[in-house]
Amino acid sequence: MPRILSETDIAILKTVAPECKEYLCSGSGMTYRSILPPLANHYSKNAADFLRRIKLLSKSDLEYLLRLIISDEESLGCVPTEYIDLFIENVSERLGEEMATQVRNSYNNSECSD
Repeated sequence: MPRILSETDIAILKTVAPECKEYLCSGSGMTYRSILPPLANHYSKNAADFLRRIKLLSKSDLEYLLRLIISDEESLGCVPTEYIDLFIENVSERLGEEMATQVRNSYNNSECSD
C-alpha cells in the first residue's frame, strides 16, 4: 500500500543509505513510498551490502519496519528474492522465527507496484 514517508521512515532510510539525498526513484521518477525497495535497488551494491546496511538498524527501527511490513504499508514486492532472504534471516536472528515467518508471508503475497 503506497504511503508518504514519515520522518521516522526518512531517518531509517538515512541510517541504511546515508548517501540518499533525494527521495525519487530514478526508474519511475516517483517519490519513494517504502524503505526496502530503494535500499535494495538503488543504494545496495549487492546482497551482501544490503545485509550490511540492514544490520545498521537498531532493534526498535527493525521492529518499526516489521510493523509496516505486517500492516502492508511497507512494500516488499520490488525487493529481489536474494535480498529478502537475507533480510528474513536477519529478522529471525534478531527478533525470532515467528516474525521472520510473517515477513516471508508478506513477501509471498506482495507485488511490485512501481
